[in-house]
Amino acid sequence: MEQQVMGQVSDARRRIPRTDAVLRDPRLVDAASRLGPGPVKAAVRQAQERARRGTLAPEEVADTAVALLPRAAGGLRPVINATGVLLHTNLGRAPLSAAARQAVQDAAGPTDVELDLRTGVRARRGRTALEALRGRVPSAAAAHVVNNGAAALVLAATALAAGREIVISRGEMVEIGDGFRLPDLLVSTGARLREVGTTNRTTVDDYAAAIGPGTAFVLKVHPSNFRITGFTRAAGIRELAALGVPVVSDIGSGLLAPHPLLPGEPDAETQLRAGAALVTASGDKLLGGPQCGLLLGDAELVRTLARHPLARALRVDKLTLAALEATLRGPGTPTAAFLAAYAAGLARRAEQLAATLAAAGIDVRAVPSAATVGGGGAPGVTLPSAALSLPERYAAALRTGPVPVVGRLEGGRCLLDLRAVPAEDDERLADAVRSAAER
Repeated sequence: MEQQVMGQVSDARRRIPRTDAVLRDPRLVDAASRLGPGPVKAAVRQAQERARRGTLAPEEVADTAVALLPRAAGGLRPVINATGVLLHTNLGRAPLSAAARQAVQDAAGPTDVELDLRTGVRARRGRTALEALRGRVPSAAAAHVVNNGAAALVLAATALAAGREIVISRGEMVEIGDGFRLPDLLVSTGARLREVGTTNRTTVDDYAAAIGPGTAFVLKVHPSNFRITGFTRAAGIRELAALGVPVVSDIGSGLLAPHPLLPGEPDAETQLRAGAALVTASGDKLLGGPQCGLLLGDAELVRTLARHPLARALRVDKLTLAALEATLRGPGTPTAAFLAAYAAGLARRAEQLAATLAAAGIDVRAVPSAATVGGGGAPGVTLPSAALSLPERYAAALRTGPVPVVGRLEGGRCLLDLRAVPAEDDERLADAVRSAAER
């Protein structure tokens, strides 16, 4: 009997198709043109190995190889952000608008990024994106873009304050994430920091007493990822601008104009009107665009920064410029839509999804939830939301499913908050939950 079984296994192994034969399958030929030959061959060999172990029938090798293929040549996987954090740093912060995605695709080939097609001569890099940025912030005499918010501040410190002093409040010596601290970042540029005031209270007189011949500028940093409450005081931009030295305002979150839902969040237009010489901000937060650093303000200062040698190392590529301009000129961003979503509408969506999934025998219910802005913006602000509540075990199954869904654990349950999930993704979300229930 044992010899008979062994003979059957041996016969099955002989029937495993050769690699070159499997690769001629039209589906795999098409996949090789999209993904490259390496990933396709790896999938075929993995399927063949399963057949050798006897866990897969030889005639299933091609189908299994197709199923094992990665979605794309790159390693990044699209996910559904159901965390309730609108600008989740670990998920890439702001999702791009449809207009920005189309602009990136259009810019992927040769473009006129540094060429004036009318005259045939070299043109300023990103000129149309910079025009769009200035159009959104009328008080900015000039604008420049670098590769992230920290880079914007580093360029300003290097170009304006190397070997000189930056006056900054002790209460604004923040850590910006992943262990990077603002004081270390600034000192690395060759600038010296002159700390004034205390953690909770710094007055304009503290700044005035510290300003001297060696002062390059006063730095005002918005503590965008924490709040200090109680016995506090901070000097405003208007007060600081009257001291006679440039004021650089790092607003962080990238809000260009006041937002009714975020009254405590500083914006570029208001800061410049109040007298800031330069505003730095991020493009991939509340602006809702690609990762980049924005520099807005006095024309001479911005020109100095743009011509500094470091600016070349920090410049953005054509894809970022394309996405930024489309974000600025195009229709509303997903981030803006998430902020403006009505709690009642989110609750209806949650109830409909819960009813559909419960009908399939899944332990799920719709519950109220509280979302946050995230990404170092609007600390302490919560947004009423709604979520699907599932057993805790769903969290890992959803993250590792065919369509990864990232939720959060709360009270021993897995919550899928809908505020940062577009309504058009509801069916995909439901399919992901069904798939997780079967695993």
